[in-house]
Amino acid sequence: MKFMKKEITTKIAIFQKKEIRKTIYKNEWWFSVSDVVEALTNSVDSGAYWRKLKQRLREEGSEVVTFCHGLKLEISEL
Repeated sequence: MKFMKKEITTKIAIFQKKEIRKTIYKNEWWFSVSDVVEALTNSVDSGAYWRKLKQRLREEGSEVVTFCHGLKLEISEL
């Protein structure tokens, strides 16, 4: 029986000249939310921007934000 090494591919995407970390997991691309927020808003602290946005959405009763913890996304050397 052969065991296949689980391969996770991590790459950098470019959007509006900003680097966005992404990885493939179970044949789906997953993108760094904080990188996307930074690219779209030009925020100095995209993590704080995203936390505040989630807080406001919860206060409005929005269910678009799920309860999940942030995951570490490694980047490869360029």
